[in-house]
Amino acid sequence: MSCLMVERCGAISFESPDQNAICVRMLGDGRLRGQTGVLSERRGSYPFIDLRLLNTTVHSGEIGTKKKVKRLLSFQRYFHASRLLRGITPQTSLHLLDEDYLGQAVHMLSKVGTWNFDIFLFDRLTNGNSLVTLLCHLFNVYGLIHHFQLDMVKLHRFLGMVQEDYHSQNPYHNAVHAADVTQAMHCYLKEPKLAQYLTPLDIFLGLMAAAAHDVDHPGVNQPFLIKTKHHLASLYQNTSVLESHHWRSTVGMLRESGLLSHLPADMTQDIEQQLGSLILATDISRQNEFLSRFKSHLDSDDVNLEDADHRHFVLQIALKCADICNPCRDWELSRQWSERVCEEFYRQGDLERRCELEISPLCNQQSDTVPVIQIGFITYIVEPLFEEWARFTDGSLLAESMMGHLQKNKEHWRHKQQDLTGDRPGQPPGMEPEGRGTGVP
Repeated sequence: MSCLMVERCGAISFESPDQNAICVRMLGDGRLRGQTGVLSERRGSYPFIDLRLLNTTVHSGEIGTKKKVKRLLSFQRYFHASRLLRGITPQTSLHLLDEDYLGQAVHMLSKVGTWNFDIFLFDRLTNGNSLVTLLCHLFNVYGLIHHFQLDMVKLHRFLGMVQEDYHSQNPYHNAVHAADVTQAMHCYLKEPKLAQYLTPLDIFLGLMAAAAHDVDHPGVNQPFLIKTKHHLASLYQNTSVLESHHWRSTVGMLRESGLLSHLPADMTQDIEQQLGSLILATDISRQNEFLSRFKSHLDSDDVNLEDADHRHFVLQIALKCADICNPCRDWELSRQWSERVCEEFYRQGDLERRCELEISPLCNQQSDTVPVIQIGFITYIVEPLFEEWARFTDGSLLAESMMGHLQKNKEHWRHKQQDLTGDRPGQPPGMEPEGRGTGVP
């Protein structure tokens, strides 16, 4: 396919001259500061960050994030972007679906609150529009469109931006994952212990954060961005790099779409800040911080859901649970997610090997098996969090179901590892009990 060559700042350079390197591209220094004072990242050509094969002429010892490189932009994406710039909005692919498929999708939405909801099937039935379709439905179910007087055109524009800026080439961190997390969040918002206290703003924030929590994820983790001295790592000072990018990208899309432009400025600022607090909570490196605090509240029995700050903290925990709930799903769904996330790990490892970088923990396909990775993830990350969530919900039916699936899935992976090696699996490297390991990038 013919390509356009576009100048852009931001690249990774390596010591070996004339080496082909797959680099993570970034939208230069394109940031906007609105009247609210929250930095947002300006949307450029689709998508923000992508893995591209670049031929770089490298200076010895230099890892230059300011060096100009040529970025490949496919003609198809250029044409898509130019159509949008000319105000020509492509027809939603939902209109092209067979009526039988639409009927099945509508039927699935009637059961969107059940834990065995198959997001992969729903994504196929909606022709890859699972996130937009799900969010529109949930906003309507919860009465958020009426409550916040949202413009439907602006809402569709915003949701389309969010879905579009997930990278479909990522095996795991894509729009289907975002839809899956949003569906899980919906289930948690319905928990009897929590539901009676939630305000429309709480629900709006919970669903929005779930939908956008990984937007524009590059398919590599924070340590990779740091060790390659990527622009994002520098921008966010090596702290919650991806989560900060997800949040500020979301703020940029909110402003570009004008979804909240009719609301008072102080309310818009509050929404943007609370979205940031929720999305930043998904940083896996902060797992122990949130888990310890959650345990302390439960041990003291001082969670007051009539207090807005306490509700916000519980929403943070709920989003963290939704983000890593795959091992708590039915085996067939859980297995697919496990294989997808490990495939993304392995791709990063292959990239690191090709670029002569140290391979990150869990990313070496030759030594890190899917069962070992999943057993460690369940044991040290998922189980501790969901045990406390079950305690918070007073052992609800949903919590019991999730814990049951979790234990069964862990046993499935144990059997699979034994079939591979004949030994009982041990702790994988980089998956420490404190949650400081790689986890999900």
